[in-house]
Amino acid sequence: MKKYIQRYRVAIAITCLLLGACHKLDLTPHDRETDTEYWNKPESAAYMINKCYQGMNNAEEVLYADAMTDNAYTKVNSSHNQAIGNGSYSTADNYVRSVWGYRYSGIHQCNQLLDNIDRVPGLSDELRNRYRGEAIFIRAYHYFELYSKFGDVPFFTTVISIDESRTVGRTAKSEIVTSLLEQLSEVIDNNYLPASYDAENTGRITRWAAMGLKARMLLFEGAGRYNEVIPITNRIINEGGFSLHGDYEDLFTIAHENNAEVLLDVQYKPVDREHSVQYHFLPPSLGGYSQLSPLQELVDSYITLDGYPIAEAPSSSYDPANPFSNRDPRLAATIAYTGNSYKLADGSEHVVDSRKGAALDGFDFSSDASATGYYIKKYWDNTYRSNLMSGLNIILMRYADILLMHAEALAEQDQLTAAEWNRTIRPLRVRAGFSEPRALEYPAGGNLKEIVRRERRSELALEGLRHKDIIRWRIAEHVLNGWNHGLYTGEAVGTDNGYVRVENRRFDAGKHYLWPIPQSERDLNNSLTQNPQW
Repeated sequence: MKKYIQRYRVAIAITCLLLGACHKLDLTPHDRETDTEYWNKPESAAYMINKCYQGMNNAEEVLYADAMTDNAYTKVNSSHNQAIGNGSYSTADNYVRSVWGYRYSGIHQCNQLLDNIDRVPGLSDELRNRYRGEAIFIRAYHYFELYSKFGDVPFFTTVISIDESRTVGRTAKSEIVTSLLEQLSEVIDNNYLPASYDAENTGRITRWAAMGLKARMLLFEGAGRYNEVIPITNRIINEGGFSLHGDYEDLFTIAHENNAEVLLDVQYKPVDREHSVQYHFLPPSLGGYSQLSPLQELVDSYITLDGYPIAEAPSSSYDPANPFSNRDPRLAATIAYTGNSYKLADGSEHVVDSRKGAALDGFDFSSDASATGYYIKKYWDNTYRSNLMSGLNIILMRYADILLMHAEALAEQDQLTAAEWNRTIRPLRVRAGFSEPRALEYPAGGNLKEIVRRERRSELALEGLRHKDIIRWRIAEHVLNGWNHGLYTGEAVGTDNGYVRVENRRFDAGKHYLWPIPQSERDLNNSLTQNPQW
């Protein structure tokens, strides 16, 4: 498109020189393309849908989402979403305002394409419908991010003018959900999206991803919609052809991108499109700043190899003096702690020492060190270029999540049988490296709802999904109130039972389940009402 504009400007300039008096000519604007001209080119649709993809999500948004939960903490209060996690945000919060603007900008792009797709010449019906399906999915993704945080929001499916945007009110969340589910059903039922793509189109939205998003949205609605989740997840499991990648840790590496477990990811590419999110979480000894750190509460959530939560484990299973021994292998694959290591590109291991006072990576050693004594290991890319620039894809939806949604929908209805356990939770634990029967076999008589929720947390930790989970489960006031913690030092001052106090958080159940409508938006639009207690 930029090349076309430049050629257009040159042509107009030459015409002006030849004729001498451009102001007398009846010309279309020469500093930009008109709307009519733009959509008259076959390549315009491809350009616009690719632009929609770029605005769907990014590496920082996904990883920092866990800082709003009991999984992680970010130590820089002037950026990202620390205020959401600790409950200090307001109607003027920069992050809240950025989410609102970012998502509506993406919706506008999708609406532009959908409003004009039928005007684009030279497209086959199949390709036109594919573009339409992709845009409908991305728009639904944006709206899901909005209503899951703000509740009722302005809802429109065509391009609106600036004047209209200043008068449109909030649409009831229930109405938005109904409409989006219908739109996704249309995309799925009419096969707008293919089941798979060729190598040149790797990373595009498939029919299965559309089903996965629909299942997520239904799951977020909770009781009354669980029964609608199961047919969708069943179909993906039975017909989608997906499988769990053989090695949990390798799943998040460049060497194994786009494997058979991935339904949807944010596509990055070395040099052409990279992110620097590693700088935000790696230890100083690897060049990182550790602005984002896992919490002790996440560490403690991983079960033992024989299937016990550590609070219930016998001394033969869990030793507080050796807390990382005999634990769920996903802990070591997700979080770096003293004695754990990062594998370097040459095959060697970079061992972490995060004990208090230890050089470089030690807790309290410097402002660059982790505020919790733990570092993120998931999404470590040892093929990085200079300055930790990485082209590693960030997964938005994977088959493990489909299995967990299926298991949860069943468990919430007291329908998770041994057979369904063996289709869902058992394969996840086998892949993780469990072998003890007590961890693998169906826990008859156990609290299946809590077991599935804990499994979801361990499997999907630091993948940006925990925030929606604690909101839809209505447990945020239990996990986001009071001190969260870092590693065990044994000291009395500034600790709870020897665990470092990191941040004193507050979650008001009467207020914080919905974010405030940004005051700057309400100043522009008097039709926007505010959420309760804001």
